[in-house]
Amino acid sequence: MESEKDTIAMAAARLVVEEGVDFGAAKRRALHDLGWHPRTALPNNTQLEIAVEDYIAIFCPEEQQQALLALRALAARWMRRLAVFEPYISGAVWHGSATHHSDIYLQLFCEDAKATEIALIDLGIVFEPRRVIGLHGEAVEALSIHAWSEELAEDVGLHLLMYDRDDIRGALKPDARGRKPRGNLAALQSLLPTLCVQPPPHHSVPNPPPIP
Repeated sequence: MESEKDTIAMAAARLVVEEGVDFGAAKRRALHDLGWHPRTALPNNTQLEIAVEDYIAIFCPEEQQQALLALRALAARWMRRLAVFEPYISGAVWHGSATHHSDIYLQLFCEDAKATEIALIDLGIVFEPRRVIGLHGEAVEALSIHAWSEELAEDVGLHLLMYDRDDIRGALKPDARGRKPRGNLAALQSLLPTLCVQPPPHHSVPNPPPIP
């Protein structure tokens, strides 16, 4: 059984890294590509994440590292812009398994979710409301935008997950691999070379208005 899951995980990892397929779809497609029964047990997300890391280490370590630094630098710029909402970063960009296909997930904390929408409107930023999966597997309201990355020379999906301000209190339990599930700006900047975290001068954006 475990060997089957390992095989599926390896096949799915290639789809995640090379094509940017999300974890759920990658596992299902890998199972189909292998020609195995649809009810074959699938690897969990932790197993697939480890397979993704192994794939990256073998086939594209330098390329992935450059993309990861670019995504983290972009995330840091946006966390500074939205500092009034006490942003935290989570997901593959935070944990280090992101590729140039990966999106950025930021958690924002505020008394009123509308305050974030108003801040983005004041900055002239176009966003799309949607629901995404949060840290605890629950559906969370989010604002999704296309954020330009100069390092990657392309738009990156940036998802702002909306949480009540009280949700920021208390430490979250480590994930299945013993890692912190999210980090603040200081934690993210500690993972970046100094030159990577400074935004280009001509891309400076005013700070969003304070929460009413």
